Amino acid sequence: MKRVEIPSRFFFSTPPAPCPYLDNRLERKVVTLLAGDDPDHLHNTLSQAGFRRSQDLAYRPACDGCDACIPIRVRAREFKLKKSFRRIWQTNKGLRASEFPAEATTEHFDLFHKYLLSRHSDGGMVDMDFNDYRAMVEDSPVNSQLVEFRKPDGSLFAVSLTDIMSDGLSLVYSFFDPDEEKCSPGTYLILWHVLQARYRQLPYVYLGYWIEQSPKMAYKKRFHPSEILTREGWELLT
Repeated sequence: MKRVEIPSRFFFSTPPAPCPYLDNRLERKVVTLLAGDDPDHLHNTLSQAGFRRSQDLAYRPACDGCDACIPIRVRAREFKLKKSFRRIWQTNKGLRASEFPAEATTEHFDLFHKYLLSRHSDGGMVDMDFNDYRAMVEDSPVNSQLVEFRKPDGSLFAVSLTDIMSDGLSLVYSFFDPDEEKCSPGTYLILWHVLQARYRQLPYVYLGYWIEQSPKMAYKKRFHPSEILTREGWELLT
């Protein structure tokens, strides 16, 4: 097992709250501030240890009696476009991707809110206003960007908030036009990032947490080859 050295710092535990993914369970998180002389290095190190970023915080689940949330990352260099992925890529071949600094816009926020109302209307994020959205996008001490995807007519199709790390790309949060569900936009966004990581010669795409029991999160297992973080370190998911 490769040992990950985490710089000395303060970690805090959040109070128990209802789990957004599994019924009748409570979630707790361990969090720390992404601060110091080199927050990008700290972010990279914590990501390798299974942490995720939210604004200027890094967090990892620490739930009592539950280890359902498993960190997962795709091996970009070895990834192959299977038949179903090639079909999705072909369906969306007319999209134009553009990369921008992580700065909030009202156009992006409108799509973000439409997405939440359609896909996560029972979640806490649906009550976010533009200032909350701006904080989510802009309050980042690390190397972050927005990637927007537009259709040939110029209309906005999807947006991804993405962190650029030393060993890969990390999808912090992505959203899309729910009216385009037939085009499999969620899958397409991951495929784009995997191929982009390969182009940048980065080995991984970090997808956050895989929860096999949750339909919202189980799809991440489809992207082969991928690795999950176990007690023995990162291991190939079979």
